[in-house]
Amino acid sequence: MALMTFYFSDTAVLLFDFWNVHSPTGMVLSVLVILLLSVLYEAVKMGKAVLLRRALLALPHSLSQEALTEPQQGDSGPAQGRWFWFHVGQTLFHVVQVVLGYMVMLAVMSYNAWIFLGAIVGSTLGYFMVYPLLGRG
Repeated sequence: MALMTFYFSDTAVLLFDFWNVHSPTGMVLSVLVILLLSVLYEAVKMGKAVLLRRALLALPHSLSQEALTEPQQGDSGPAQGRWFWFHVGQTLFHVVQVVLGYMVMLAVMSYNAWIFLGAIVGSTLGYFMVYPLLGRG
């Protein structure tokens, strides 16, 4: 039966059967991979926020629900086209964010404390590094 409490060990199976760690070197590399996945998760999360901000700035100042759903006769609207592409971009960012988030979560569910610490440190470093970029977007 698998352990359901955190433990410190240099052995673990992470995400896939082929990611079978059974040495200290393998554990260090695995922790680094999880750390980088956590940093990437935070970067994608911030990228999604920057893209939303740009999408909102691209909207016309006088905006109504009808203007978004039903364009005027003969008006394809550059703002409406930009809004669509911003929405596509945000959707792609969202998919990448969900995949990365679930991968990190499932790795943490191995209950290996080293992997857990790698995820926490990666998330902290990622947020620390990309948060200042939010003001520039």
